[in-house]
Amino acid sequence: MSTMTNTSTNTKNLVDTAAADGSFKTFGKAIERAGMSDTLRGVGPFTVFAPTDAAFEKLPDGKLEALFKPENKEELVSLLNYHLVSGRKTVADIGKWDAARTVNGQPAPITLTNDKVSIDGAEVTSADISSSNGVIHGINKVNIPTRQ
Repeated sequence: MSTMTNTSTNTKNLVDTAAADGSFKTFGKAIERAGMSDTLRGVGPFTVFAPTDAAFEKLPDGKLEALFKPENKEELVSLLNYHLVSGRKTVADIGKWDAARTVNGQPAPITLTNDKVSIDGAEVTSADISSSNGVIHGINKVNIPTRQ
């Protein structure tokens, strides 16, 4: 899949932009279950590394269902915060970093190989999807923080 860049101005917030894209349905459900919709509809700005629906399908059987249980909300919030960075950062900005300081608090390693940016082993497959309060980068893997 080629990396596509969308630099046009978008009046939709991060949650609505992700929903409109169509490849982040599971991510949108996770944001709702975690109670993070209001934050990601707020002022921001945030940079979101959003796993695609195909990325969520790669999780071990039962993992997503377990994360969606009310008793595991804290773990789900931690996982989602590991996919968030404060500020509006393009893939060109991120490619210069050794690691991203995630909202979760755990740094996520960044690598640049053949002009492709990866965060903790997840390749950015769609870059710079602009929204009114940040930017979304679609990734092909759900990153699991090692500490909660």
